[in-house]
Amino acid sequence: MTNATVAVVGLGRMGAALRDRLVEQGFDTVGWTRSAAGASLADTVRGRDVVVLAVFDAEACRDVLAEIADVGVVVNTATVGPEEATELAAKANAPYVHAPVLGSVGAVAAGTLTVIAGGDLDAPGVAAVLGGISARVVTAPGVAEAAAMKLVGAAALASALDGIRTAWSAARALGVPDADAVEVLSHTAFGGLVAAKRGQLLGDAREGEVPGRADFAVGALAKDLGLIRAAATGTPPTLAAVLERAPAGSDEDVAVLALPGTGVTAPLEDYARGHATRDPAYFRRAFLPTAHIEGIRDGAFASWSLDEFTALFDGRPDPREPEFSRTIDEVRVDGSVATATMSLDHGENRFTDMFVLVRTADGWRIANKVYHRH
Repeated sequence: MTNATVAVVGLGRMGAALRDRLVEQGFDTVGWTRSAAGASLADTVRGRDVVVLAVFDAEACRDVLAEIADVGVVVNTATVGPEEATELAAKANAPYVHAPVLGSVGAVAAGTLTVIAGGDLDAPGVAAVLGGISARVVTAPGVAEAAAMKLVGAAALASALDGIRTAWSAARALGVPDADAVEVLSHTAFGGLVAAKRGQLLGDAREGEVPGRADFAVGALAKDLGLIRAAATGTPPTLAAVLERAPAGSDEDVAVLALPGTGVTAPLEDYARGHATRDPAYFRRAFLPTAHIEGIRDGAFASWSLDEFTALFDGRPDPREPEFSRTIDEVRVDGSVATATMSLDHGENRFTDMFVLVRTADGWRIANKVYHRH
């Protein structure tokens, strides 16, 4: 069925882009959005071969599915959890395909979108419509699996954004100008993402861009990462750190999550730089002035104030510094407080450091640290 009639439900930036793409591909396409006056949803979609849902979350999907009937097949592009995908398939009054996407508005317009699809894929019109909006379709065994696979993609995006931020933070510590750092990053494993977000990363609007307009909003990624946290037994440290920096209501582009010096891990990175450079200024930026550093030293409990701790550092790096390593092992955020664990390998000395952090008006700071010397 190459000339399937289509209705796109939800005309936000993504839904509007899908509608426009389908029109360009020659499909008889109509759109519907709750915020616009006109025909009811039921009347708009009735008799259509394919109804494409492009709404924000499972709650919005439930609302519109209740009004959709007498259609050929429902293709849902929304990102939802695996259990939610199964629930929505059961609620549909028609054959159902769960088809979340990898990519956003720009990918739709360029024809480079990837769709992950599971469900009634043999329903008439499905293959033609999915082929019309995407460059490739990854087939999943079912709707729940398609939902889970999309969340893997969201985790990859979050990890990449955090990786760019970490590398960019290192560049600043090394005195590399931001434009040069972004240029280098564009030639690494992050190259595709950096190239796509270059103007937003450096604050330079490219030709055809609308300043401040999100290609993929922070709030949407936060919603996706929240689904991972809800479905998994624990949230990996990187995703927890990104989720903390991604308020659910933010309509900024996800590029802001790649900017250095942000989020709960920022003081931990300063703490690591303090050890690497032995410059006490990094520790004073990482810790609250009231912080204490505590642990067992020479068989006895020791509690140092921040002044006592920073007095141990003279600004001269250890000549063996290239052999040392420091890693953030775990981060857990609960509102305005967080805990974190780091491993430090300083040659003959190995430490486990545990931190309590607080989000202040000036950002995250370390309130206290305890350590174990192995």
